[in-house]
Amino acid sequence: MITINLKPGAKRAKAGASFAAGLSTLKELPGKVKDPWPMAAVVVSVLVIGFLGWIALGSASRLNRLEGELASARSENRRYRQFLNEKHRAVAARDSVIIQIATIRAVDGDRYVWPHIMDEITRALPQFTWLVDVQNVPAPASTDSTSLAPPPVAVQITGRAMDIQGMTRFMRDLGESPWIGNVDLLQTETVIDGGRAVTAFTVRATYLRSRPDSAQTAAAAASAGR
Repeated sequence: MITINLKPGAKRAKAGASFAAGLSTLKELPGKVKDPWPMAAVVVSVLVIGFLGWIALGSASRLNRLEGELASARSENRRYRQFLNEKHRAVAARDSVIIQIATIRAVDGDRYVWPHIMDEITRALPQFTWLVDVQNVPAPASTDSTSLAPPPVAVQITGRAMDIQGMTRFMRDLGESPWIGNVDLLQTETVIDGGRAVTAFTVRATYLRSRPDSAQTAAAAASAGR
């Protein structure tokens, strides 16, 4: 390689002289700076501003994401509240229908009580046994104060039988009725009726308003037999 010296008399500087001069300048820089704290404050300020900017960008991104989730939650809340309102209206309508049905049953249920009682007593009455009086008496107080069911119907039956066997058979058959319960003998004595000695008796029983399972089974068996 051919090198031309454009400055005669000047010596060529070495290639590493400029790099060495730069290092020397950097070494001498701390000595030239009399107060380093302002520069340190500037550096710290730049770092703080950069950190705050990074936090602001992250917070803005997170805020946008949370706003989307909040809008979705509000929409879901509106749908859920609408569902609850519809459910409350349906429950109120159902309760109203139940109350109306219970009222109708309470009014209509007593219409056939006594015909049913007389039918069950007639079924249980054997031959050579007859009735003198059937009357309604106060039913025993219920122990369940929270029950909304109507009170039971208690009846007192006074009758005559030709012998004691007729009376016991009447009580047994009456107690086997699925609609009659609590059959108790209150009084029995021998009296003269029509010039003959007969057995006078007084029985108390309770009519069951709701049909027991045994009555339903018997009705189903009778229907199947047909």
